[in-house]
Amino acid sequence: MTDFYFADESAMLVFAARAGEKLPAGLTIYLHGTLGMGKTTFTRGLLQGLGHSGKVKSPTYTLVEAYDFLSPVLYHFDLYRLADPEELEYLGIRDYLDGKAVSVIEWPEKGAGILPAADLDLTLSPWQQGRCLQIVANTPAGKTWLAQLEQQ
Repeated sequence: MTDFYFADESAMLVFAARAGEKLPAGLTIYLHGTLGMGKTTFTRGLLQGLGHSGKVKSPTYTLVEAYDFLSPVLYHFDLYRLADPEELEYLGIRDYLDGKAVSVIEWPEKGAGILPAADLDLTLSPWQQGRCLQIVANTPAGKTWLAQLEQQ
Protein backbone atom coordinates (compact mmCIF):
# COMPACT_ATOMS: atom_id res chain seq x y z
CA MET A 1 0.00 0.00 0.00
CA THR A 2 1.32 3.40 -1.01
CA ASP A 3 -0.06 6.88 -0.41
CA PHE A 4 0.40 9.85 -2.73
CA TYR A 5 -0.59 13.40 -1.77
CA PHE A 6 -1.75 16.16 -4.09
CA ALA A 7 -2.13 19.82 -3.16
CA ASP A 8 -4.78 20.38 -5.82
CA GLU A 9 -6.56 18.95 -8.84
CA SER A 10 -3.86 19.96 -11.31
CA ALA A 11 -1.18 18.12 -9.30
CA MET A 12 -3.34 14.99 -9.32
CA LEU A 13 -3.88 15.30 -13.09
CA VAL A 14 -0.13 15.56 -13.73
CA PHE A 15 0.51 12.47 -11.60
CA ALA A 16 -2.31 10.50 -13.25
CA ALA A 17 -1.06 11.44 -16.74
CA ARG A 18 2.40 10.12 -15.88
CA ALA A 19 0.77 6.99 -14.46
CA GLY A 20 -1.20 6.59 -17.69
CA GLU A 21 2.01 6.64 -19.72
CA LYS A 22 3.07 3.47 -17.89
CA LEU A 23 -0.36 1.80 -17.96
CA PRO A 24 -0.16 -1.80 -19.21
CA ALA A 25 -3.05 -3.49 -21.03
CA GLY A 26 -5.30 -5.79 -19.07
CA LEU A 27 -5.40 -4.06 -15.68
CA THR A 28 -8.63 -3.81 -13.71
CA ILE A 29 -8.56 -0.72 -11.52
CA TYR A 30 -11.16 -0.01 -8.86
CA LEU A 31 -11.62 3.66 -7.93
CA HIS A 32 -13.03 4.30 -4.47
CA GLY A 33 -14.03 7.56 -2.84
CA THR A 34 -17.08 9.59 -1.98
CA LEU A 35 -18.80 11.94 -4.42
CA GLY A 36 -16.53 14.75 -5.55
CA MET A 37 -13.24 13.14 -4.52
CA GLY A 38 -11.85 13.18 -8.05
CA LYS A 39 -12.37 9.68 -9.43
CA THR A 40 -13.29 10.94 -12.90
CA THR A 41 -10.54 13.58 -12.70
CA PHE A 42 -7.99 10.86 -12.01
CA THR A 43 -9.33 8.85 -14.95
CA ARG A 44 -9.02 11.96 -17.15
CA GLY A 45 -5.34 12.11 -16.21
CA LEU A 46 -4.81 8.44 -17.07
CA LEU A 47 -6.44 9.04 -20.44
CA GLN A 48 -4.24 12.09 -21.07
CA GLY A 49 -1.22 9.91 -20.35
CA LEU A 50 -2.44 7.49 -23.01
CA GLY A 51 -2.67 10.36 -25.51
CA HIS A 52 -6.34 11.35 -25.27
CA SER A 53 -6.80 15.11 -25.60
CA GLY A 54 -10.60 15.34 -25.76
CA LYS A 55 -13.16 15.79 -23.05
CA VAL A 56 -13.68 13.09 -20.45
CA LYS A 57 -17.15 12.82 -19.03
CA SER A 58 -18.30 10.60 -16.23
CA PRO A 59 -20.33 7.70 -17.64
CA THR A 60 -22.84 8.00 -14.79
CA TYR A 61 -25.85 7.50 -17.08
CA THR A 62 -24.32 5.28 -19.77
CA LEU A 63 -22.36 3.17 -17.23
CA VAL A 64 -19.38 2.83 -19.58
CA GLU A 65 -17.36 5.08 -21.86
CA ALA A 66 -15.09 3.29 -24.32
CA TYR A 67 -11.77 4.76 -25.42
CA ASP A 68 -11.12 2.06 -27.99
CA PHE A 69 -8.92 4.28 -30.17
CA LEU A 70 -6.19 4.33 -27.51
CA SER A 71 -3.46 1.81 -26.88
CA PRO A 72 -4.14 0.15 -24.62
CA VAL A 73 -7.91 0.42 -24.97
CA LEU A 74 -9.48 1.85 -21.81
CA TYR A 75 -13.04 1.35 -20.56
CA HIS A 76 -14.24 3.82 -17.94
CA PHE A 77 -17.13 2.51 -15.86
CA ASP A 78 -19.21 4.51 -13.38
CA LEU A 79 -21.55 2.19 -11.48
CA TYR A 80 -22.98 4.84 -9.13
CA ARG A 81 -26.51 4.54 -10.55
CA LEU A 82 -26.46 0.74 -10.82
CA ALA A 83 -29.47 -0.64 -8.93
CA ASP A 84 -28.47 -4.31 -9.06
CA PRO A 85 -25.15 -5.98 -9.96
CA GLU A 86 -27.05 -8.25 -12.38
CA GLU A 87 -27.55 -5.19 -14.63
CA LEU A 88 -23.89 -5.59 -15.58
CA GLU A 89 -24.77 -8.84 -17.34
CA TYR A 90 -27.25 -6.95 -19.56
CA LEU A 91 -24.53 -4.41 -20.29
CA GLY A 92 -22.32 -7.22 -21.58
CA ILE A 93 -19.69 -6.64 -18.92
CA ARG A 94 -17.77 -9.81 -19.76
CA ASP A 95 -17.11 -8.52 -23.30
CA TYR A 96 -15.40 -5.46 -21.85
CA LEU A 97 -13.40 -7.33 -19.23
CA ASP A 98 -11.53 -9.48 -21.72
CA GLY A 99 -8.10 -9.06 -20.14
CA LYS A 100 -6.83 -7.00 -23.08
CA ALA A 101 -8.15 -3.55 -22.18
CA VAL A 102 -7.69 -1.44 -19.08
CA SER A 103 -10.90 -1.21 -17.04
CA VAL A 104 -11.25 1.71 -14.64
CA ILE A 105 -14.29 1.17 -12.45
CA GLU A 106 -15.82 3.84 -10.21
CA TRP A 107 -18.13 2.60 -7.43
CA PRO A 108 -17.05 -1.06 -7.87
CA GLU A 109 -18.94 -2.13 -4.75
CA LYS A 110 -22.15 -1.69 -6.80
CA GLY A 111 -20.98 -4.56 -9.03
CA ALA A 112 -20.01 -6.95 -6.22
CA GLY A 113 -20.32 -10.59 -7.19
CA ILE A 114 -20.16 -9.84 -10.93
CA LEU A 115 -16.93 -7.85 -11.34
CA PRO A 116 -13.57 -9.60 -11.40
CA ALA A 117 -11.08 -8.94 -8.65
CA ALA A 118 -9.10 -5.72 -9.04
CA ASP A 119 -5.44 -5.61 -9.89
CA LEU A 120 -5.39 -2.27 -8.08
CA ASP A 121 -7.61 -0.56 -5.53
CA LEU A 122 -7.25 3.23 -5.63
CA THR A 123 -8.93 5.26 -2.90
CA LEU A 124 -9.21 9.04 -2.99
CA SER A 125 -9.83 10.94 0.23
CA PRO A 126 -9.48 14.53 1.47
CA TRP A 127 -6.03 15.74 2.51
CA GLN A 128 -5.51 19.35 3.60
CA GLN A 129 -6.85 21.38 0.63
CA GLY A 130 -6.14 18.52 -1.81
CA ARG A 131 -6.39 14.76 -2.02
CA CYS A 132 -4.68 11.63 -0.78
CA LEU A 133 -4.52 8.71 -3.21
CA GLN A 134 -3.98 5.36 -1.56
CA ILE A 135 -3.04 2.52 -3.91
CA VAL A 136 -3.19 -1.14 -3.00
CA ALA A 137 -1.78 -3.59 -5.55
CA ASN A 138 -3.47 -7.00 -5.46
CA THR A 139 -1.72 -8.84 -8.29
CA PRO A 140 1.78 -9.08 -9.76
CA ALA A 141 0.75 -6.80 -12.66
CA GLY A 142 -0.64 -4.27 -10.20
CA LYS A 143 2.51 -4.43 -8.09
CA THR A 144 4.69 -3.80 -11.15
CA TRP A 145 2.68 -0.70 -12.10
CA LEU A 146 2.71 0.59 -8.52
CA ALA A 147 6.50 0.13 -8.30
CA GLN A 148 6.87 2.29 -11.42
CA LEU A 149 4.65 4.98 -9.87
CA GLU A 150 6.70 4.98 -6.69
CA GLN A 151 9.77 5.88 -8.76
CA GLN A 152 8.14 9.04 -10.19
